[in-house]
Amino acid sequence: MNAARPTNTQKQTEATYVRTLPRPSAPRSRRGAGVTWGGDHESRGRLRPAPPAPRRGRSPGLRSSVTWPGRPAGPAEAERGAPGSSISMDLDGSEQDPEVKEHSPVYVGREEDIKKSERMTAVVHDREVVIFYHKGEYHAMDIRCYHSGGPLHLGEIEDFDGRPCIVCPWHKYKITLATGEGLYQSINPRDPSAKPKWCSKGVKQRIHKVTVDNGSIYVTLSNEPFKCDSDFYATGDFKVIRSPFR
Repeated sequence: MNAARPTNTQKQTEATYVRTLPRPSAPRSRRGAGVTWGGDHESRGRLRPAPPAPRRGRSPGLRSSVTWPGRPAGPAEAERGAPGSSISMDLDGSEQDPEVKEHSPVYVGREEDIKKSERMTAVVHDREVVIFYHKGEYHAMDIRCYHSGGPLHLGEIEDFDGRPCIVCPWHKYKITLATGEGLYQSINPRDPSAKPKWCSKGVKQRIHKVTVDNGSIYVTLSNEPFKCDSDFYATGDFKVIRSPFR
């Protein structure tokens, strides 16, 4: 028996069904194969090489300040440089010690300049200092007087008890240039005929180190562990010099 031939209506229905079948989607990336399937219409089904991994090599000896944006990181995350932490490190992976940086010498001017004016002011690692040139010697100290924050760079240098001192213009407090001691005169109240004697209150003004190299003057901040009264006026709202980087 011969099979029945399909009618024209059946042929049109089958053709319509074939045309409306969905096109198969491109397969996703294959792990471990080192290649990626193309996802566009023209390259569907073709293989493309995966992008190379970022290089991890770093130049030794260079320093970089790295800041990760994002949420604040905890101590453990900040230690390994997680998002949200801000660290300063060598590019070889070792962190930079902020304490060492704070006590590194800073250039403040030339010898010929300070010898003419006999004093100059400077900002050294965000700390304001005054540098005096007196009788062939350099002296640097905090710019604000330990007593009440008076501007020492506007004071006069006088000798008391054979020691050169800067006299604060506000309340006439005497501070030795070499050691930062506060001097005062004392008298024995039980002996009215006794002469006043110069005495020391101890170190009240923080003294910093001055070095000269080939005509250039450098100041290194003091790293003495004891606390000076002048530390209170060395930072914050009492500044009289504004850093150009702020």
